[in-house]
Amino acid sequence: MTARGAICGQGGSGIVSRFAPSPTGRLHLGHGWSAILAHDLAVREGGRFLLRIEDIDGGRSRPEHVAGIVEDLAWLGLTWEGPVFQSGRLALYDAALARLRAAALVFPCFCTRAEIAASLSAPHGPAPVYPGTCRRLDPKVAAARLGKPHCWRLDMARALAVAGDALWWQDAAAGRVLADPAPQGDVVLARKDAPASYHLAATVDDAAQGVTDVVRGRDLFDATHVHRLLQAVLDLPTPRYHHHGLILDAGGERLAKRRGSPALADLRAAGQDGPALAAMLRAGRLPTGFSWGSS
Repeated sequence: MTARGAICGQGGSGIVSRFAPSPTGRLHLGHGWSAILAHDLAVREGGRFLLRIEDIDGGRSRPEHVAGIVEDLAWLGLTWEGPVFQSGRLALYDAALARLRAAALVFPCFCTRAEIAASLSAPHGPAPVYPGTCRRLDPKVAAARLGKPHCWRLDMARALAVAGDALWWQDAAAGRVLADPAPQGDVVLARKDAPASYHLAATVDDAAQGVTDVVRGRDLFDATHVHRLLQAVLDLPTPRYHHHGLILDAGGERLAKRRGSPALADLRAAGQDGPALAAMLRAGRLPTGFSWGSS
């Protein structure tokens, strides 16, 4: 698959933005809005807009959804460079994880989700914060168990100690932000069934592709705290961030594939014109049945 056209000039401002969907279902209107914002930023600044397919979840990624992503973006009237596929970039993630292992900033975790939930005496929001069980394992014991199913977790306290206290990042809406990833605990960076988590793969890929500006939904704001820490301990550059508000469905819920939110393909099948829809979104208007969430 090749790039669609010569979109943004190669000799522009140096701005590089990207859209990085997972091919686990059809894109919905929120995905389309995020892609439009990233595309328009690059075009406005004479930069480059990249398409990256985050397909390392082999159990859920499907080739037909890759084709659907390309179809939807073209229908909206967007042009891009790529795509590149994360499944072809595993060596980059392996190298980053090896570097973190060598610095003793990650540890193997053998706990199941049920065991983690059972070890917590009180709920910790939508996802339980890991209690640090395997972080306390004797290194020899942990090494002897590496043949068993396990994931690799970031030793959050140790990584923060190495990174220091200058973990700032810039957001277009929130301004200068001091990263505070500690409340998220020892986040997973790789699993047996996925060679890199979203945190690790997105951070490594953005640096490797020279992404200068990350445009994504406000729901990923907290993830940026973790990404800023990974950038520090891996000596990677920090892009500028543009976290935008979300689009809600008729019930006031944010759009999500897992909830069966209406897809762009559904709007197309209903007779909606793609470029007209893109122009509507740029003007701050939404089709019937959708609303803007808070920024």
